[in-house]
Order: sequence, then C-alpha cells, then structure tokens
Amino acid sequence: MTNGEKKLQLYSCFISHPSFSVRIALNLKGLDYECKSINVFKGEQSHPEFLKISPMGFVPALLDGDMVLAESSAIILYLDDKYPQHPLLPHDLKKRAINYQAANIISSTIQPTLRIPILAYIRDNVGPDERITWVHKHLGKGFTALEILLKDHAGKYATGDEICLVDVLLAPQIIGTLERYNYDISNYPLLSRLSESYKQVPAIRNALPENQPDFPKEVKG
Repeated sequence: MTNGEKKLQLYSCFISHPSFSVRIALNLKGLDYECKSINVFKGEQSHPEFLKISPMGFVPALLDGDMVLAESSAIILYLDDKYPQHPLLPHDLKKRAINYQAANIISSTIQPTLRIPILAYIRDNVGPDERITWVHKHLGKGFTALEILLKDHAGKYATGDEICLVDVLLAPQIIGTLERYNYDISNYPLLSRLSESYKQVPAIRNALPENQPDFPKEVKG
C-alpha cells in the first residue's frame, strides 16, 4: 500500500464464517487492514450507520478507499482482481470452474442455513436440540456434495497444491463449525485431510476466531 492510501477497513465479527473467509483472503495477499468489530449479539449489524455500509446488515463489509463492499464472495473476488499477489482462482479453466461450483455450494447452500438469526429462531421456536439437528443435517448435505465434487481435483488443498477460492471459503466451515457444533467429519476423509492442512497455514491460523480482537476475553482466559 503506497503512501497516501488509506488502510483497508474490515467490518467483521469473530464468530462469522464469512468474516473468517475474508480475513484469510486478506492475510494470503499480505494486505494490511484495520478490523472494526461488529457485535452481532448486541444487534450492531442493524444500526443505521452500519446499514449504510452493508444494506442487508450482514458482516463482513470492506472499505477500500471510496469502494464500499458487502457480502464475502463479492469482497474476496474484488480483492483478487485488485490485488494480484497470491491469486485465488486457478488459470486452468476446469479447476476454476470447480472452484466456482464448490464456492457456490458453500456460500449459497451451507452458509445461509447457519446464519445466527435462523439458528436463534429455531432455538426459540422449536427447541435447542432441533437447532443442532438442523445444523448437522445441512452440513452433512453440503459436505457430502463437496467430498464428491473435490475428490478428483484435490492435492494438498481442495483443487491442487495452492490455496484457492474454495479453500478460503471451506476452511472456516470445517474449522469453525466443527468446534462450535461438535460435528464429526470422520466420514469425509478428504475434508478431514484438508482440515489438517488448513491448520498449518499461517494465513488461516491468524484469521481464526480466537485470534481476533473481539473474541471474548473470558473465553480466551
């Protein structure tokens, strides 16, 4: 970043998987950014000031100079276009298409079913046990599809030996969800192997929820 350019500003929440994905992308590209925490448990995502930045009231959102972006997929693709270091889309057309397909399974099928308002509604109106049943059902459906889709394309990571778009989106789903909902992925050997690979990547480790400034101090100990 050259002199005179404003530091990137990321509106984020430690518990948000999409925020986790954007942090990974920023870290992979070596971009310096300022984290502005949005406490979704206190409803800060619905404050008028934040809705001007993210009209749907979702985190993450990114400010890059006069560019304002919400929605994690849009942010990640924007970063990949503007900052070419560590490209997240393969040059190979087939691998690129697989990345798009897997990314859509995660962002359009898995992630929407795990949003905090949906899980809170199920907990309050159906029951806390049904919330876990719901999570496990939709994770199982998505993970099964990803296991099948990626099995002929994976290397060290999901579509080869370089971290690509699908890895940026998949790592938070595997790492974050398993810890939060005690989901067993032993039936998914490829995803289990990828999980171990992801945990060795500094850009992913630094983006972990527990390494964020808004992670609750009482949990950190």
